[in-house]
Amino acid sequence: MTALPPRQKVVPCLWFDKEAEEAANFYVSLLPDSRIHAVTRAPGDYPSGKSGDVLIVEFTLAGSRYTALNGGPMFKFNEAISLQIDCEDQAEADRLTEALSAVPESEQCGWVKDRYGLSWQIVPYALTRLMADPDPTVVKRVFDAMMNMKRLNVAALEAAARG
Repeated sequence: MTALPPRQKVVPCLWFDKEAEEAANFYVSLLPDSRIHAVTRAPGDYPSGKSGDVLIVEFTLAGSRYTALNGGPMFKFNEAISLQIDCEDQAEADRLTEALSAVPESEQCGWVKDRYGLSWQIVPYALTRLMADPDPTVVKRVFDAMMNMKRLNVAALEAAARG
């Protein structure tokens, strides 16, 4: 483990049942500038665990700090929150989609759900660029193409932009 990174004013805390350390290790394996900083074990028994169990994992994911908490089974992730990954190209989007998507039937418009129930948006930068086009007809064509995709396809989005 490494020292804690510089302070960050807002640090998302991800609530897991008992998989915080496993999930954090998985996530940091996927993206550069990612690492585990600290694993804190419970100093005593608590409602969802025992003394010595992993309680909190502090980690950096692509340069941003996160906390993973083993809080027990009371709360589950849902689609009301997701983490968005800005992908350089189709290859990166495909690699991350393959790694993260554990529920293929939930894939839609680049959204995937991982094995812990956390939703991710795998977004090639090309989509961001195309959606910022000053021509509203281009944006509409790109949007319509995206809405019909499960996994985002850069070539198809660019073809839609061209008309």
